[in-house]
Amino acid sequence: MTLSVAAGLTRGAFALDVAFETGPGLTALFGRSGSGKTTVIDLVAGLFRPDRGRIVLSGETLLDTQGGVSVPAHRRGIATVFQQARLLPHLTVRQNLGYGRWFARARPETTGLDPDTVVAILGIGHLLARRPAGLSGGEAQRVAIGRALLSRPRLLLMDEPLAALDEARKDEILSCIERLRDAAGIPIVYVSHAVAEVARLADTVVVMEAGRIAASGPADAVLRRTDLVPVGDGEAGAVLDLVVAAHDADSGLTRIDGRVGTLTVPRLSRPVGSAVRLRIPARDVLVALAPPVGLSARNVLRGHVLGIVPSVAATVLVEIDCNGAVLAARLTRASARDLRLEPGRPVFAIVKSVAFDPQDVGRGRPPVIEI
Repeated sequence: MTLSVAAGLTRGAFALDVAFETGPGLTALFGRSGSGKTTVIDLVAGLFRPDRGRIVLSGETLLDTQGGVSVPAHRRGIATVFQQARLLPHLTVRQNLGYGRWFARARPETTGLDPDTVVAILGIGHLLARRPAGLSGGEAQRVAIGRALLSRPRLLLMDEPLAALDEARKDEILSCIERLRDAAGIPIVYVSHAVAEVARLADTVVVMEAGRIAASGPADAVLRRTDLVPVGDGEAGAVLDLVVAAHDADSGLTRIDGRVGTLTVPRLSRPVGSAVRLRIPARDVLVALAPPVGLSARNVLRGHVLGIVPSVAATVLVEIDCNGAVLAARLTRASARDLRLEPGRPVFAIVKSVAFDPQDVGRGRPPVIEI
């Protein structure tokens, strides 16, 4: 399924002018507050009309201002999860989920996950008899996601669903969204201004700035660009899909393998063979011209310089190709000059095991590893 959006509108001092397409998987609309992300998904959902535009979902035209087409919101086959759960307070969790299934009956031609599967993935089986007043923020949001999925949508929109949650609840919901992304089989458009969320979840990233599309493309390519305002110099880095290879109980470490090579990270609570996604910020990568000796860092990856991108102040972003996977390292201009770095030069990328933040490790897509 694909979504194509081209829309423009002016509301007071704010002007929106966007054009982008999404494919299967999860697409993140990424940008600072006020950049127009929520406006875009409201347009897609049919909550209001743009001044001009065309929106097509899987070949069906939902909106064409020039052609006079405007499918009502309730007939678009689109479900939305908002920042607040918006559950019906007089109904139990089971009944709120049933409300989603009521909408599904209006679209018998669509398929989706069955209720038992949704309940299991979201871990809400023990909540079915409760009412919304008896739920925590994270529990309520999981129910809201379940209700949306049980309406059997052709497209799921998620408008910063973690914004009102604390860090522990955020990680809980992120894990649920990762599983649903892989199991639901429908495209998801996810709005966020948080790099860690986008890196864990997104297959494709569309960056918005001041009502415009600043960049779009695969998550690993977009999130290492320091010239994009939402990413910034401090957040740029690599996004890698790897597989858990082994656990070492004595050292408390886990070995993960992928196209980039082998990495050692603090022990992960994931079984051997499972896919993981790892974000490595550029600030945590060192560069050497020869294999280091007498160094405590355990992760040393062989590669070559792919490019050098000017960054802020006195720094540059060095892109390093490690067997087809690209890492990024933030260096001072002086260091890059002293090392005589240039495209094609062989180097070694070094990452300390303790540098990995648990929030930067998520459920990944199995990588293609060529031997």
